[in-house]
Amino acid sequence: MTFKNILSLKSLIVLGFVVAVIPLFLAVMYAAFGMRETSALGRTINFQVFEQTKAVRLVLQKTADIERKARLFVLLSDPAVRQPYEQQSYESTRASFKQALSALLKLHVDNKIALLVNELSEKENLIYQQIIGSASENNLKLPVDEAFQGLRESSASLSREFESYVDHEFNELRQQSESLEQGLLIKGAVLLAVSFIFIAILLAVVSQSMRQLNTCIRRLGSRELEEPIDITGPSDLRYLGNRLEWLRTHLMELEASKQQFMHNVAREIDLPLESIREGAELLANEAAEESSNVRQDIARLLCNNVDKLKTVSDELVRYSQINAQPETSRKQTVNMNGLLESVINDFQPRLQAKSISLKKLVRPVEISGIHDQLRSIIEQLMSNAVKYSPTGGEIRIMLRDSGAQLELEVEDEGPGIDPNERSHVFEPFFRGNKTAQPEDNIEGPGLGLAIVREYVTNHQGKVDIIDARQDQHGARIRVQIPLTGKA
Repeated sequence: MTFKNILSLKSLIVLGFVVAVIPLFLAVMYAAFGMRETSALGRTINFQVFEQTKAVRLVLQKTADIERKARLFVLLSDPAVRQPYEQQSYESTRASFKQALSALLKLHVDNKIALLVNELSEKENLIYQQIIGSASENNLKLPVDEAFQGLRESSASLSREFESYVDHEFNELRQQSESLEQGLLIKGAVLLAVSFIFIAILLAVVSQSMRQLNTCIRRLGSRELEEPIDITGPSDLRYLGNRLEWLRTHLMELEASKQQFMHNVAREIDLPLESIREGAELLANEAAEESSNVRQDIARLLCNNVDKLKTVSDELVRYSQINAQPETSRKQTVNMNGLLESVINDFQPRLQAKSISLKKLVRPVEISGIHDQLRSIIEQLMSNAVKYSPTGGEIRIMLRDSGAQLELEVEDEGPGIDPNERSHVFEPFFRGNKTAQPEDNIEGPGLGLAIVREYVTNHQGKVDIIDARQDQHGARIRVQIPLTGKA
């Protein structure tokens, strides 16, 4: 037993929902964790860059202060003019400068920035040694401009390097975000693909079972009862298949019983009819010898009624045998316009006898079907049209291909069919009201249109009574059959 046979349709639906939701849930969780990680990294980098920016700005500011104090201290080179606090102020500025450099190094800056900080500190120490050494010798000299120029260059290099460092950090953050976004898209696509694959598999399992059910139901509707019904798939659909199999066997039993009943009825009718016919013929012969017109009329009436009953019996047997044998294997390509012309030629004597004109609108149509049944459909419709058409009337026939199906319409100028009776005219033995009788006043057994409906149904088509055309009042019957012989 396969996995798909274990589960029911309801279980498959729940499984499909779970399979569809879990990958989406995983994708959302992955996106949430990724965004959380990126957001935390962004906050960390922003905080670090912010603290380092403050420290660098402070260093640059202290560098400017130390240069200004150094120049001021040198300008006041005369000890008589210089106040004691001037050196203290210079020393204090240097201490703040050193503290700013130390604070910047504690922030774990890039190696290049650390080297520039050390270089800046060394150049400041060089200026300080020159100034303090000159002061101790009472021969204070202004340091060469190259020393201050070097201090400024180191400060500018530190500023540029820090800007490059900040750009690099934010570029890495952007690249990491883009990498996370790309990874999210790839993983999301993979998860969705997996989800779609599982859903496609489940749909294939269910669709296969539904197609099997549909095919089996169509076969039952077409009375193709020979092939057993076996549905694979979910357990509840297999249960429906089992019920359809029970229905198939039940229909076969009913069909066999109906056919046996009709055969028995026909046989039981044939034997008494044959005896009545023999007696009526004997009575007619005796009446002819005795020249008794009354007895001859009675004998002829008996013979006519026996013939009518014999016709009913034959039609009953024919109707019972419509679905007795499978005929789908006898389907072939049929040229319908050629078949229609052949039937019309056979009806020419009857048409000429009643001076009925024929108006045709025929297009070439080929159909896959059973030749004998298609011919019987046309013959029965033509027979009814001729029977009910008045002398000198007109019969209109239309045959065309309407796309996926064949359309055949036969319309006469007879009394028509009461709209209240249209739903019953295809029932066996139904003859309609007495006001719409043929001119010859000869009633048929009432099985003609019932046989037409059975033959049309065998071709998965339909037959309907439709309204007559404008300014017309006769019967108009339309037959529609799929061209391929499939519904």
